[in-house]
Order: sequence, then C-alpha cells, then structure tokens
Amino acid sequence: MRSLQEKFQKDGYLILKDLYSAEACDQLIQRAQELASNYHFEGHPTIFQTQEQSRTSDAYFLSSGDKISYFFEKDAFNENGELKNDLFHSLNKIGHALHDLDPVFSQFSRSPQLKALAESLELQNHVIIQSMMIFKHARIGGVVDVHQDASFLYTEPGSCIGFWFALEDATIENGCLWAKPGGHQTSLRSWFKRSPLGGTEMVMLDETPITIDGMIPLEVSKGTCIVLHGLLPHFSKPNTSGKSRQAFAIHTIDKTTHYPETNWLQCNHALLRGFAN
Repeated sequence: MRSLQEKFQKDGYLILKDLYSAEACDQLIQRAQELASNYHFEGHPTIFQTQEQSRTSDAYFLSSGDKISYFFEKDAFNENGELKNDLFHSLNKIGHALHDLDPVFSQFSRSPQLKALAESLELQNHVIIQSMMIFKHARIGGVVDVHQDASFLYTEPGSCIGFWFALEDATIENGCLWAKPGGHQTSLRSWFKRSPLGGTEMVMLDETPITIDGMIPLEVSKGTCIVLHGLLPHFSKPNTSGKSRQAFAIHTIDKTTHYPETNWLQCNHALLRGFAN
C-alpha cells in the first residue's frame, strides 16, 4: 500500500478501478433521482458555474455547507425564466452535505474500502467537509473550467484532497476529467472566499496562468475512484454525447489545519467526521 502513497505524491492523482461495485453506483444514481423528485422548485434557482469570480451574493449557495441544495445548469432556463427541460435534467449538481445528511450517500462516503484507502494514504486527520452529486447530463452537461480544488477549500497549510467516483463510465465523449501527471507540483493560484462587501470574490495568489499543456484524459469505468491532490489543476469538457456522466465527489481537509472563517463554505467544524462510520 506504500506504493499508492508514493504514486499519489508523484502524479498528484490516483486511479483506483472497481473501488465500488456497479450496484453501489446505481444506488447513488437512484437516490439522487429520488432527492431531485422531492425537490420543490420555487422559481429562485441558483445556477452553478465554474467561473465563480463573477458570482454575486447568493444566500442559498453560501448556506449550502450543511444542507442538501440543488444547483442548475447555466442554460437550463429560457428568456422567460422557465425551465427548458424537466427539472432533473436541468440540474447540474446536488450538494454540499450529502455525506452527512443522506443515509445512502453517507454509507457510500464511509465505506470500508474508502476508509482503508484513506488509511493507506495516511489521511488519519482528514475529515469530509463537502460532497456533490454531479450529473453531467447527456448533451447539456456543461464545461468545468480548469481549477484547483484547494482554491475552494483553502486551509493553512494546504490540505485539500478530493475523491471523485465515476458512477457511470467517463469517456472523452461524455466529459471525463483531464489532468497532467505531476501537475500538482505548483503553487495555489487563487482563493475563492467571502467578500467583505457581500457575496464572494476570487483573490489571486499567483498570477501565473494555468495551462492545459500536457493534460491527459482520465477515462475511467463505472466504479472507479480518482483521488485528486488539492493543487492539481483539472477540468472537464462539455458532454456532447448521448450518454450522461454521473459522478459523486467528496472533498476532505486536515482537521488540524486552519480553516478561515472567510472561506465560502462554512459548516459546524465540531461535527465534521472522517471516513469511519
């Protein structure tokens, strides 16, 4: 298991095939559909975009750290503010506390195999702070711009590590992740935080642009887990295919690090738990 940690430190990511069974993936997909069907859309949507610099104050978004909240694709609505499609196929994601508030997602997030993986990576102090069900629907799943996860879950020192689970096969055609081996050996470029003027702001820490040179597609099969270093730049292209690319992601931080009160995502840190049930 030591080789796993060495490979992670070298590449900035790990690809672990068949960490979960197809049945376990299907359970999450079904549960997400149930949650969406019980969501009462009140006509005041929050639209998820990766260009968070432009986000204005949105109480729904900023209070989602300890809730199950629903976020729409940016092109989900017509000029009259009406959904172009049914509600489920208009959603971009559900987040950000599925791992704590829903029993199906909690069981998936704290499985024996994931606990063993965390132990092999020596993440004994890491706790789960955020989770997301990402739909990437066929033909409408939007682009996710190049970013570093640590920009959105900033700690001092940096400690963010993500776990991305393919609930369906992820291919170039339906919008798989792209990353560069060793790309985490760089600086943190930005910090997405709450603005003193209200809303949020993206504070630049290093003006050096992130390029996609050398990035490769991480095509993976259903049930695969991709572990992502917080400094690893990665992105995904739009889903232009006829197949969805549903995924579940959790993000973790070291509980011994400093987590600023100005981070956009806030929750009760005393309640944060790791991978053990």
